[in-house]
Amino acid sequence: MDTQFLDFYQSFFTVDWFPVRLSIFVATLATLLSIFLSLSISYLLARKNFFGKELLDAFISLPLVLPPTVLGYYLLVTLGPKSIIGRCWEAVFTSPLTFTWQAAVIAATIHALPLMIKSLRVAIENVPSNVENAARLLGASETKVFFTITLPLIWQDLLAATALAFARAMGDFGVTIMIAGNLPGRTQTAAIAIYDAVEAGRDNQALALVVVVSLLSVAMLYFINYISRKR
Repeated sequence: MDTQFLDFYQSFFTVDWFPVRLSIFVATLATLLSIFLSLSISYLLARKNFFGKELLDAFISLPLVLPPTVLGYYLLVTLGPKSIIGRCWEAVFTSPLTFTWQAAVIAATIHALPLMIKSLRVAIENVPSNVENAARLLGASETKVFFTITLPLIWQDLLAATALAFARAMGDFGVTIMIAGNLPGRTQTAAIAIYDAVEAGRDNQALALVVVVSLLSVAMLYFINYISRKR
């Protein structure tokens, strides 16, 4: 047991921590994108009635029910070099979009966005509409109503949803490996590095990465629970 602990202790300081740093970077960008997109979409779903509303909600929820490989395949076709988006990206940046860290950000965003939208939609629906209507009667625009009435009333829900989205984005595996690949030092995130280490028999490296990712996840969950109690 002492020898095993010593081996783990030594490996902890020799592990390449690039995958963890990349995961934090990717999850941060994905969370910021999710905040912007989810606030707009959640408000639309919670406060507006339009044709195809339930279809849009179902489409947004697809990442929650589709196998990651299926979702990854759709993204690979959509963002690949033969697609319109892929060709436009390559024309502007002179390199493919797939199998890059940018693709990992897209994968993490797709993975985290549905949970954030659903959380914020419920929060916005719980805001009393008569408060918003009173502001409109006083001449406030829709934008001003949202930023001065709705957003301040849901800020705790937004913080909790943001932490959940970050944890979700950081843990993505299936979609990321499909469109970003497993390129050490370039696109290998923590989840993929753990799988790679286990496959290669590098148990101490896998354990070190698992411990760090688990601690970060626990920290996020504690923050979510704390915000929930405060709310």
